[in-house]
Amino acid sequence: MTEIILVPGINGSGPAHWQSLWAAEDATMRPFQPRDWDHPELDDWLGALDAAVAASNAPPVLVAHSLGCLLVAFWQARSAHPVAGAFLVAVPDPVGPKFPAAAASFTAPPGDSFRCPALIVGSSDDPYGTPDYARQRAAQWGCGYLDIGAKGHLNAKSGLGAWPVGRALLTAFIAGLAH
Repeated sequence: MTEIILVPGINGSGPAHWQSLWAAEDATMRPFQPRDWDHPELDDWLGALDAAVAASNAPPVLVAHSLGCLLVAFWQARSAHPVAGAFLVAVPDPVGPKFPAAAASFTAPPGDSFRCPALIVGSSDDPYGTPDYARQRAAQWGCGYLDIGAKGHLNAKSGLGAWPVGRALLTAFIAGLAH
């Protein structure tokens, strides 16, 4: 059974967010836990993610949303802990006009290729990151990229609920890791 670490963005994933709904349905999914969701500090979040990965019984899959995607980029460049893959949803542009000032320590993510298989899932009308930005990151990070159409920031406000399409994409991604 594949362990999954959920990596929410700023403010965490509220009760209506697909990450929270997935975690409530599936005991193999657990969120990492930084000290402060609302005032993210890169070093704190890196330490929390590293501890969560280290506590896994086997290399986990990281399932990140928004700022969590940038965290995964920083983390995978710095940590030696193995992961099976990274499923990155709604990668934000850290120099874009809507990027939160509270997340200033995340504004220069590394551009090196990921050391694990990764997929970026994006929306054609994400207010926090354009499809061009997501494609650029996918190319830099050596990730696949999938634009699922106009779905906003792929969060609770997008009205996705438990986001069965996203869950199916994650299931297919994990199945692909086995090959």
